[in-house]
Amino acid sequence: MPRATAVATLRGGLPDHYLTPEDLLELFRLDSVETLYAWRKKRTGPPGFRVGKHLRYDPAAVRAWVAQQAVAEAEAA
Repeated sequence: MPRATAVATLRGGLPDHYLTPEDLLELFRLDSVETLYAWRKKRTGPPGFRVGKHLRYDPAAVRAWVAQQAVAEAEAA
């Protein structure tokens, strides 16, 4: 099996790039990564996962979380 085919099989629908906490800081214009850690601890922010000691976010999960926040805000208004 050629390497490119093996990698494609292993990836099987995974995003090309998982987001880092720094990516979310820039995306949401937050002041500190501590905000993300607080959201994670309270389970109020976008769902993240650990890869070893590194925190990563699936772009699709972040989009879904943002959409959920918009719906919740519209319902509250």
